[in-house]
Amino acid sequence: MRNILVIGGGASGMAAALFAARAGANVTLLERNEKLGKKVYITGKGRCNLTNDCALDDFLAEVPRNPRFLYSALSFLSPRDTMELMTENGCPVQVQRGQRVFPQSEKASDVTRALTHALDKAGVRIRLNAGIRSMEIRNGRVQSLLLDSGETLGADAVILCTGGYSYPSTGSTGDGYRFAAQAGHTVTPPSPVLVGMETKEDWPRSLQGLSLKNVTLTLSRGKKTLYSNLGEMLFTHFGISGPLVLEGSCHLPDPPEGVSITIDLKPGLTESQLDARLLRDFAAAGKKQLRTELSSLLPARLADQFPALCGLSAALSCSQITQAQRAALVAVLKALPISLRCPRPVEEAVVTRGGVSVREINPGSMASKIIPNLYFAGEIIDVDAHTGGFNLQIAWSTGALAGHSAATEET
Repeated sequence: MRNILVIGGGASGMAAALFAARAGANVTLLERNEKLGKKVYITGKGRCNLTNDCALDDFLAEVPRNPRFLYSALSFLSPRDTMELMTENGCPVQVQRGQRVFPQSEKASDVTRALTHALDKAGVRIRLNAGIRSMEIRNGRVQSLLLDSGETLGADAVILCTGGYSYPSTGSTGDGYRFAAQAGHTVTPPSPVLVGMETKEDWPRSLQGLSLKNVTLTLSRGKKTLYSNLGEMLFTHFGISGPLVLEGSCHLPDPPEGVSITIDLKPGLTESQLDARLLRDFAAAGKKQLRTELSSLLPARLADQFPALCGLSAALSCSQITQAQRAALVAVLKALPISLRCPRPVEEAVVTRGGVSVREINPGSMASKIIPNLYFAGEIIDVDAHTGGFNLQIAWSTGALAGHSAATEET
């Protein structure tokens, strides 16, 4: 019976330990925190969007970085497999808008409870408050782990499931990157994704709390469109956030210099249609002030500021507006410019981009191509996806494949 050590008791670590034990291995799961799944508890605002009930090709379309690397892992444990796994261990699920899957209870704790039950049933030894100081590598293999307590544990295989840098309060301190580099792996420096964006202008901050729905956010650099999608966004105390902005952050280059942001506030209307509407509305409005008339087209708080963003006075009478001024309004309604200062810090990111290069990991087993008895799973790998349950499914799938492979491969 192979002796396997899994480092990290988050989503990928729990999956790795479970599937290694189910494949017949003697498994010890080492977690530095006082409980398993600490980051799982805060996903989906505590509701835990645990996967997305979509087809494989649709899933891969939501992975902007190294999607094909995940083909084998997602085939080994699909979203439907994850849903069945949760249900059979006492956590029935429900599918909501956008094919997002949540526990029926909408409590993230039920997901961790179900997996802990499965781990106990499979005979996994769980050790909490067990930080790892170092990994001993001799003769091209991982031989043992040295714990912070001074204890040494030998292993036939080790699976690194330590996460990235996001939400460091949950224990994601980047130790796995250090262990991977020690093993000779290339580690792409991590950067925050699925994160809000700070703006150079002050006006977005003055609209803090205002949500815009059914707008199109576009990120460009030069003539290249990096991202464009229709949805919802939010003005905040630092700039902009919300679903569109978080998703768009996955497509920012690192560093993000030269990226421009525009918002199409009326994507359902062409410029000519919008101009015709303004012409009609202004003719009917007569001597009404521009800010007042714009409130029928925009949220009131944005309508107050919008004329200034177009270089016009908010007190301008609608009857006085010229064709050129109307053209300026249309241009900004269709492409409201915002200057990006930087993404928010990694402490606020849902996940991190970067990590162990996929070129150095066997996608069919999650095994290192450098150290044959070392495996990787979850956020430590240089793969990230949009919101909607995709990142957690990547953790479940890569963890399950790594665990099964570590238990069954001869290394």
